Amino acid sequence: MLKTLKPFVLSKFLYGFVQVMSMSSQHALISYLNIAEKATTRDHYRRAIRSIKEMWRNGHPSLRVAMKILRNTSPRHKKQIIKCFIINQLLVGSTKRKSFSEQAGGFYPPGLLVISPSMKCNLNCFGCYAGMYRKDEDLPYEVIDRVLNEAKEMGVYFVVISGGEPFFRKDLLSLFEKHNDMSFHVFTHGGLLDEKLVGRLADLGNILPAISVEGFREETDSRRGQGHYDKVVRAMRLLKEAGILFGYSATMTRQNAEIMVSDEFVDHWIENGCTVGWYFLYTPVGRKPNWELVPTPAQRDTLRERVSYFRSTREMLFGDFWNDGPVVGGCIAGGRKYFHINSKGDVEPCVFCHFALHNIKNVSLKEAVTSPLFKKIQGYQKANKNLLRPCMIIDRPDVYRDVCRMEGVYFTHDGAGNIVEEFTKEIDEYAACYGEMADKAWNEKYCK
Repeated sequence: MLKTLKPFVLSKFLYGFVQVMSMSSQHALISYLNIAEKATTRDHYRRAIRSIKEMWRNGHPSLRVAMKILRNTSPRHKKQIIKCFIINQLLVGSTKRKSFSEQAGGFYPPGLLVISPSMKCNLNCFGCYAGMYRKDEDLPYEVIDRVLNEAKEMGVYFVVISGGEPFFRKDLLSLFEKHNDMSFHVFTHGGLLDEKLVGRLADLGNILPAISVEGFREETDSRRGQGHYDKVVRAMRLLKEAGILFGYSATMTRQNAEIMVSDEFVDHWIENGCTVGWYFLYTPVGRKPNWELVPTPAQRDTLRERVSYFRSTREMLFGDFWNDGPVVGGCIAGGRKYFHINSKGDVEPCVFCHFALHNIKNVSLKEAVTSPLFKKIQGYQKANKNLLRPCMIIDRPDVYRDVCRMEGVYFTHDGAGNIVEEFTKEIDEYAACYGEMADKAWNEKYCK
């Protein structure tokens, strides 16, 4: 029955249904998944829903996360999540993506894209992956607007906003308002999130911020400037009071690795209201690349194990960008599941891969994501047998060097080529060392 309802009617129905769910017991919430399973048209989502039901029946903490979201999120935010993400991205979007694939000769669009509208930022963090992009060239409003419209034509309604500091763009909220049928996950340092801006985000309802943290006060202030930790905590308090879902974004370095995987770190940010926790590895691209900041293979392997532990014990959702290959089927870059458009318009395979074949100012979104560069990357992805070694930068450096040498490919800022010129020996040694750990874990824990 749900499949035949128009999106607007279905959105209204689901919002009322969610309101009932928020007052229900955990047992009732599990039962409601049966309706969700019948509502979807794709076997992929049906399998995912069945997996969630099994987890919840076994007492997985994600059930309590769901209850927390239902009860603590503002009515406006819940309405927009239902409309933009559940209806448009998952239901309408999946149908449109499948249709697009049939018309495009089998090319299936990525589930999301990352856009960096500006590289302006008032901080000067060491090791910033975006630190070497030009700060005086923002992506024009009309170009972003066109890209978002073309994305929706493909069935993509979920967009990640990065930078630079995104909220330096004063017209960014106008884009969020104009495209109020899309969800936006904004990665921000949090220092600009005051009462006025948080109030505006609450009114719009289709934005989920992720705030960068480096550890606790000492680690965060050391990288981002004295007093920045207090700004982060204040921003989280304002978001929590406004009923806006938000999370943290943590970059692991060799220096803070022990803190990042500690119970105290995760519990601290849960207490501050976080619902999502993102983990990224420091990668030697951007401002003054420093190999001594790259986490060791052993530290990365510990992160993989600890995130698995946190998922089974903490009331929060976790994403591990490098180690979640088994969850998402390997590397997601190169348009397989996502790609990046930087502030100049260069269409990069990944936010950490600073090279491109096309500029979005000169081509359509379809032409960009079906480019020979992305097709070649996806060919390598299909050949990868160990999904714990997904990254072409640090796991498959031979792939990275090969695609960088393609005709027409260019590096997108000064110094971007250092990763294939300056760190060749270190990366090859890293890939070999971590490869042994990953192969062992893959054969023992995943192949079975």
